[in-house]
Amino acid sequence: QVQLVETGGGLVQPGGSLKLSCAASGRTDAYSMAWFRQAPGKEREFVACTIQNAGARFGDSVKGRFIISGDGAANTVALHMNSLKPDDTAVYYCAALLNSGDFARPSSWNYWGQGTQVTVSS
Repeated sequence: QVQLVETGGGLVQPGGSLKLSCAASGRTDAYSMAWFRQAPGKEREFVACTIQNAGARFGDSVKGRFIISGDGAANTVALHMNSLKPDDTAVYYCAALLNSGDFARPSSWNYWGQGTQVTVSS
C-alpha cells in the first residue's frame, strides 16, 4: 500500500508560478509517479510523470511550462508550474505505481492522493 499526500495548491495570478509536492509513504525513486488534474465537469487529465529508467513525460497542454522532479531520499515528487493560465485551474492529483504502458490513462496508476486545488485567476 502506498499513501500519497499532495500539498502546495492555492490561488495564483495568470503568468505566475506554483510548486506542488507529493509525499509518499515509500521511496519515490522505487516506482513511477505522476500528476493528473481534473477541472469541474471534465475528465481527469494527464499532466506529467516520471517513469523508472525512462525519464519524464508531459501532457501537451503543459509541455514547456511544467517540470516534474523527484527526491527519492525525501520520498517526494514535485510539480513546478510556470506561466500558469486560467485553463490550468483544477484539482491536481498525485499518482503512483504504473501498471501498464499507457501512462496518460488514469486507470494505469494504482495509488492516488486526495488532491489539491489550484486556481489561476486575477
